[in-house]
Amino acid sequence: MRKLCSLLLLVLFNQVVLAQNAVTLQDCESRFLKKNLFLLASQYNIDASKALTIQARIWDNPTITAELNAYNPERNQYFDIGKEGQKAFGIEQLIYLGGKKRNEIKLAQTNEKLAELQFNDLLRNLKLQLRKSFFTVYYNTKSLETTDRQLVHIEDLVNSYSIQAQKGNVPLRDVVRLQSLFLNFKNERMEVVNSNIEEQANLKLLLNTTENVVPDVSGDEFNKYTKTIPFDLKSFETDAIANRPDYLAKQKDIEANELNVKWQKSLSIPDITLGANYDQRSGAFNKEANLTIGIPLPLWNKNKGNIKYAQTILEQSKIEKQNFDLQLQTEITSAWNKWDESRKNYIVIKPTVNSDFEAVYNGILTNFQKRNISLLEFTDFMESYNQAAIQVNELKKKVVLSGEELNSTINKDLF
Repeated sequence: MRKLCSLLLLVLFNQVVLAQNAVTLQDCESRFLKKNLFLLASQYNIDASKALTIQARIWDNPTITAELNAYNPERNQYFDIGKEGQKAFGIEQLIYLGGKKRNEIKLAQTNEKLAELQFNDLLRNLKLQLRKSFFTVYYNTKSLETTDRQLVHIEDLVNSYSIQAQKGNVPLRDVVRLQSLFLNFKNERMEVVNSNIEEQANLKLLLNTTENVVPDVSGDEFNKYTKTIPFDLKSFETDAIANRPDYLAKQKDIEANELNVKWQKSLSIPDITLGANYDQRSGAFNKEANLTIGIPLPLWNKNKGNIKYAQTILEQSKIEKQNFDLQLQTEITSAWNKWDESRKNYIVIKPTVNSDFEAVYNGILTNFQKRNISLLEFTDFMESYNQAAIQVNELKKKVVLSGEELNSTINKDLF
């Protein structure tokens, strides 16, 4: 009895500690947005794209040339660059034609928007992963609390029956049956513990922390996932098209590829090089000032390969967009069906999940201690009760996780 009290006190102490360190989903998401290393690293992609947009606006630098006399054989003089010597200077600037610079800037700006959409899609996926791990840990912990409480009672019974068996007051088979029940519970507990270890690792990674996360979920927070939402594929699809960054990225990718085709075509148009130079004495006359103009002849390189490549990538992106449209409808329908089925399954058993469920457990335990029911009846009930309690938590977990998947699929909080 003293050991039972000690174990109960330990369980109560652990529950108090957990309650003190418990965090809400809002607390986790706030830390996630500030500390997640994936998001911080991805932010640099946006900054890099902005830098490329800045670079696209910059024209090529002008070229300055100078020609200075090294040796004048007529006067036997080195570096004869004075009034009677020779020197020449020139400056050239490349002038873009065909809208090259304009197309390059627009393409860079589109890629910048594309980087932002990719960042938002990463945020959407990591947020879903955070929420799924958060709720999984919470409901797994609830299952562990139920199993641990039963293990305390069963371990105490095993110890008591072992003593009585040695005295010959109870058969040894009763001890073996209790030990078997105890081991079954231990094995079931280990499966849940292993699952929690993995989910805790995910939470620590997402939140950039080394401490275990103790989730806290209120009853109202769970109940919102059980409300009825009629299936409206058209409305859901409209929301997803407007809100999902990966869908918007597909559209933006087509736009970027269209701009790339224009840019590649403009690159086939020759540019003009304008310049001016001054020649002191080597020209047709002294102190000669000239205007220069140069343009390449598009005889062999007309950029045909790059144009064809850009057009091919554009057509590919259009096909991918069409496939994504079909995939989006399938994802929405599948996510809604999973959530609705989970919700219906929970609603069916919800009336039995109340205080009476707990009262039956306490009544069976008390009656067994008073020898009003047999060991076989007690162990059968304990197994059934433990399975039922775990299944209730599993049903709740499935309702919440499927609801979050539906939220993420549409990228809108329906709950």
